[in-house]
Amino acid sequence: MPEIINAKPEINKPINKPNNKLIERLEKKLLFYLKKAVYHYQMIKPNDKVMVCLSGGKDSYTMLYLLKKLQLDRRYKFDLVSSTLDQSQPGWNDNKMRKWLDDHNIEHVIKTEDTYSIVKDKIPENKTYCSLCSRLRRGIIYRYANEHNFDKIALGHHRDDLTTSLFMSILYNGQIKSMPPKLLTDDKKNIIIRPLVFCQEKDIATFAVAKGFPIIPCNLCGSQKNLKRVLTKKLINQLAEDNPKIPSNILHALQSLQPSQLMDQKHWNFKELEESILN
Repeated sequence: MPEIINAKPEINKPINKPNNKLIERLEKKLLFYLKKAVYHYQMIKPNDKVMVCLSGGKDSYTMLYLLKKLQLDRRYKFDLVSSTLDQSQPGWNDNKMRKWLDDHNIEHVIKTEDTYSIVKDKIPENKTYCSLCSRLRRGIIYRYANEHNFDKIALGHHRDDLTTSLFMSILYNGQIKSMPPKLLTDDKKNIIIRPLVFCQEKDIATFAVAKGFPIIPCNLCGSQKNLKRVLTKKLINQLAEDNPKIPSNILHALQSLQPSQLMDQKHWNFKELEESILN
């Protein structure tokens, strides 16, 4: 629900389950980065009611698990409710998800809306489903959050999603933009938060396997192998083979905008630079 689960061969490879010490270390690392994001961007205020979007994928499970851990920190007082959208995809089975949520004492709601049929009807087989699917999903999520007075909507996008989105926007849309860690929606009725923005996907994937989260695969966009997101991600991974710092450098670039070194006249007054010359 929060994130689009694409075909990710490098993530879908079998992952050896780490031992308990490695699991503890990985959980500590992920929780550290989640706390860093929550604190740095003031994502959660005291007594907030947070709607945590659980899609059934590795990212949203990890986010929900870590936010539940965060509740144990006395510095953070907030309520959370797990919210899942059943889009009526073939093969959808949330029995294990429901049991996992019950076992972890997590309040939850699973809402059924047949967006799958709409997307399949409106989009030709050779076209990507993501845009329409995302719009339909967002509309349902935002409306539900408004109706039930949630203060924040938590989505499971991680560091790799942000860096890939930046490259996609530059390459395919001619814009420098990505996914902000905290966002006021266009109608100014909802605030979106992304607590995993500092977390690496490879850590999340390993952690999800280690914890045995009952993953529900996406049979819609997951079946499309030539998505722009998949191709862009492969490009970044190829560059990272020569320089492993490239992904973190891209994330740092999102936090280090220098308008004077770009060409946007709305953010830099080129016309009056002469007046700033020191004599």
